[in-house]
Amino acid sequence: MNTCIKTLRALVVCSAAFGAVAMAPVAIRPAQAASEIVAVVNRQPITSLDISRRVNFLKLQHTKGNLREKAKEQMVEQTLKMQEISRLNATVSDSQVDASFKRFAEANKLSTSQLTNILSKAGVGSEHFKNFIRVQMSWPRVVKARYGGESGRDLVAKMLEKGEKKPSTTEYVLQQVIFVVPASKRGSILGTRKQQAEAMRGRFQSCDTTRDFAAKLRDVAVRDLGRIMQPQLPSDWKKAVESTSQGKTTPIRVTDRGVEFIAVCSAQTVSDDLAAATVFRAQKEEDDSTSGEDSKKFLDELRKRATITYR
Repeated sequence: MNTCIKTLRALVVCSAAFGAVAMAPVAIRPAQAASEIVAVVNRQPITSLDISRRVNFLKLQHTKGNLREKAKEQMVEQTLKMQEISRLNATVSDSQVDASFKRFAEANKLSTSQLTNILSKAGVGSEHFKNFIRVQMSWPRVVKARYGGESGRDLVAKMLEKGEKKPSTTEYVLQQVIFVVPASKRGSILGTRKQQAEAMRGRFQSCDTTRDFAAKLRDVAVRDLGRIMQPQLPSDWKKAVESTSQGKTTPIRVTDRGVEFIAVCSAQTVSDDLAAATVFRAQKEEDDSTSGEDSKKFLDELRKRATITYR
């Protein structure tokens, strides 16, 4: 698995947490007067602009060597993967990609607009990065569909065969409360919205009354997040939720949407097969590369069947 994938592996997989990545400065080059076709993969062109953006992306990751050749091969691989992902209708949604992009920005202490600006100035562009994220998130689905995967029951059975005890985890029922702050009014009302959110937290009684309370306020959204196992908690809320007792709320947090907090409706320890499989699968994803050998084998198969020409 190449350096580029390894870097993102720690940041974008199955809605997992992003780790901080140092961004190296990249010299800004004038836009190309025209984009030429440098390769064609199954009749789909890869342009010199695509290659230029990937070269700049590799520079951000401090990649060494012949960056143009590495960029060309990465774009060929990405195109092959995306074609197969599209054929199987296995692509992740735009909202999942946007959420991963946002987590990446936050891990680097940036807003999404700041990250977009940095990528633009570096000659990468947010769309190029988001397409990269989309493939990295969608490709494991295709590999799993091709080679199969272990069910929760299989994971638990293997665990018990090894003499291990069935693990337990915490199952949460959560609500998300968002005090919406439009970008155009962020400078003028953010402080007021923080005060309103803190006031609502102070009066919080239970998730049954949240909507009634929010209805009396302007531009406050309440979302039921449902049942979530501890290993499945989103990284940006994980620590706050884990340290919040049942019937309480997390501290407020300022996001691109406004001011938010999470209400912990219930929290109970469970130790059934679903809980065990969830814990086991989370551990497996942390310890292993995502079907590394199967991924390489499948990509080799796609290369052999593909018509690839370089210009």
